[in-house]
Amino acid sequence: MFSLVVVLCLAGLSSAAVTEKAKYTTKYDNVNLEEIVHSDRLLKSYVDCLLEKGKCTPDGLELKKNMPDAIATDCSKCSEKQREGSEYMMRFLIDNKPDYWNPLQEKYDPSGAYKQRYLESKKQEVKVEPITKT
Repeated sequence: MFSLVVVLCLAGLSSAAVTEKAKYTTKYDNVNLEEIVHSDRLLKSYVDCLLEKGKCTPDGLELKKNMPDAIATDCSKCSEKQREGSEYMMRFLIDNKPDYWNPLQEKYDPSGAYKQRYLESKKQEVKVEPITKT
């Protein structure tokens, strides 16, 4: 009986280790995205890294390595913070920097599936009008 408990515990631990490895590293989760979107120089350097037109920072390399899988799996291995950050960045690029978004889409999402999902969700967003007193 004891050996069965030990085997089950070890199986649980190895399963947890496999699950943990299935996620992207959270090492760079605290990169300041606001700083990046408000700096043309920083934003361009990340875009150039992703398009293999420039040098990459360590976090840029990690992003470039994981980008194809993240798009293909709808960010299934992302932490919640990574999911929110990628949504924020892609929405920003689509809405404000199409000259950066278009080549990234061509490389990483040639079917345009992400942009289509975003545009559909944008149509469904509820707009709340302020109540005015009469």
